[in-house]
Amino acid sequence: MIELVILIVLAIFAISYYMNNGENVYNFFAKNVASVYNKYAPYSFKQVREKVKELGQEYTPRQYITQVILFAGVAGGISYLYFYNIIVTIIYAGLAVLFIPFLAYLRCQKAYSEYIFEQIQTYTTNVIMEFNTTQSFVKALEGVRDSGIIEDPVLTDLRTMIDMSYQNGTIDESIEFFNQKYPYYMVKNMHQLFLQITKEGAKDSGEALENMSMDIDSLVEGVYRDQIDRADFHKRFITFGLALFLLVMAMQFLLGTDSYLKLLDMWYVQLILHCIIWINCFFLYKGERFYYEDVGVE
Repeated sequence: MIELVILIVLAIFAISYYMNNGENVYNFFAKNVASVYNKYAPYSFKQVREKVKELGQEYTPRQYITQVILFAGVAGGISYLYFYNIIVTIIYAGLAVLFIPFLAYLRCQKAYSEYIFEQIQTYTTNVIMEFNTTQSFVKALEGVRDSGIIEDPVLTDLRTMIDMSYQNGTIDESIEFFNQKYPYYMVKNMHQLFLQITKEGAKDSGEALENMSMDIDSLVEGVYRDQIDRADFHKRFITFGLALFLLVMAMQFLLGTDSYLKLLDMWYVQLILHCIIWINCFFLYKGERFYYEDVGVE
């Protein structure tokens, strides 16, 4: 098994060195991955990734290389234990590496979603505080805009919201615009309250706004609690998912290696083993999607 891993690593190194005409292999991989990304990534995701890099949460090329080695090594080791076939092992190792860009996409979306949620939380709480001082929704928006606590893309949309309010003479269309861009419960509920205050008037809006602020705090607390629960679930899920792959070792222990190798001569046994691997992979895929997606949404 150790010899197989060494051979795979040496083969990757030799091919990379040959194609790169002597350049550092690390720089070669980093340069080519970046080139492929810039050519094929959707424009919207490029914006997301730029913001994630700005926040300092983007993986470095060295971390990506580590992931490539880890994924290829784990997938190669598991597939070799299943089939004892170097060609099949290389194929599964390659397929595992191809999954890394998808994980990078999910990770960037998660970080960006969390960032947007924090910006929206800041927007709602500060608009309420500004309104208590100015008693004007548009003036409250301007106060938040000029405070320097909101960043793009929310800041740009906030400016658009203010411009629309002055152009139309009402806050209806600007609120609808912002609600569509950021469909959070806290945003919709707060805007609905301001519409009622603006159109119907309120003798004492302070109490209503205080209750709204408390509701926002409860929603935020629930979201952060969910993020902690997801992180704990993710650790246990990955451990369990990888353990499922290793059940074949228990079968080999019960049957003996020689008997197991004889079973591999039967095509339908190999088909069953391939099905087991793909079912387990789909199980891990669904779990990863659950962990990374819809983070920061109440």
